[in-house]
Amino acid sequence: QVHLVESGGASVQAGGSLRLSCSASGYTYTSSSRAYFMGWFRQAPGKEREGVAVIDTDGSTNYADSVKGRFTISKDNAKNTLYLQMNSLKPEDTGMYYCAADKGLPRFVVRLIRPADFGYWGQGTQVTVSS
Repeated sequence: QVHLVESGGASVQAGGSLRLSCSASGYTYTSSSRAYFMGWFRQAPGKEREGVAVIDTDGSTNYADSVKGRFTISKDNAKNTLYLQMNSLKPEDTGMYYCAADKGLPRFVVRLIRPADFGYWGQGTQVTVSS
């Protein structure tokens, strides 16, 4: 059972930066962290959860159009930690940010960054961007 814990959320002014972290545990010898693709999602009040960024097992990444060029997803396998560097933040980036993980899906599916494709979720960390 993979356990995910996010941190790093805060209130910032528009144009600012934040780095979110997601610490993962529960990996086994036969199913190490390298076997999992991981992603970041966000949910604003009254809206559906949406995919923000994903990193596949080979290190390839994909982003929602709304964050391309501003957000960077990365993963440190040695530390079992996923990151999301967020720059040039906008008020519309406000929401609860979740990290998620799963394994066993082909790359063309992982790139879609769909919540339904992820079985393991953290509890979320709040990001608030004020204008």
